[in-house]
Amino acid sequence: MKLASWNVNGLRAVMKKDFPQSLHTLDADVLCLQETKAQDDQVVAALEGVEGYHVYSNSAVRKGYSGVAILARERPLSVEPDMGMEEHDQEGRVLTAEYPDFYLLTVYTPNSGNELVRLPYRETWDRDFLAYVKKLKKKKPVLMCGDFNVAHREIDIARPKPNYNKSAGYTQKEIDGMDNIHAAGFVDTFRHFHPDTVKYSWWSYRAGARAKNVGWRIDYFLGCEQFVRERVAGAEIHNDIFGSDHCPVSVELRA
Repeated sequence: MKLASWNVNGLRAVMKKDFPQSLHTLDADVLCLQETKAQDDQVVAALEGVEGYHVYSNSAVRKGYSGVAILARERPLSVEPDMGMEEHDQEGRVLTAEYPDFYLLTVYTPNSGNELVRLPYRETWDRDFLAYVKKLKKKKPVLMCGDFNVAHREIDIARPKPNYNKSAGYTQKEIDGMDNIHAAGFVDTFRHFHPDTVKYSWWSYRAGARAKNVGWRIDYFLGCEQFVRERVAGAEIHNDIFGSDHCPVSVELRA
């Protein structure tokens, strides 16, 4: 079973950039999307020509903003939007699919914004999101994926020093949030298989950053430690797939 995750930075925009071909290249049994920037009905309409997948969506109250979706070849047991927390459930950032032996959760973590204006909210989000995931984990293993909007270590960002505590996605408070996820027993699947590999999943549209590979690794698959050890066979970052300022990331599961 191949699972993939991709922040598409606008589903309707990426559909005009060979998304069906990218989907074919990925050949994922489940593809989790972030930043669809579309309402649920618009997600379904945009994907009308894409065959072979059941489509589930969670959109923001504000139109054209945020939003996550799951495309699955086989129907999950259930799919639940949000976290049941009013403060966080207006922006369409979480969607959880239940499978017989694990939960698959896709998340689009809030960006701390220009001049870090949303960093206090981001701290609250990180704490509440982890509490939600830990609650799920009590029932069955959790594999979560998506745009976590943080480069966890120096190896995950091309220019760590000028960005540290200055840029959204590389402040100590955001790094602490990711540390807390790890401390709760979750493993970064890419680092599990590629501990020393320098590879990024997001590049600014400015100054030809992608061509120069001046990037950040902010898209992850994180799984319960035992689940990763027993079920995850590999993890990859697909730098050769274009269409967004992010590229897809994926894991392979053993049966």
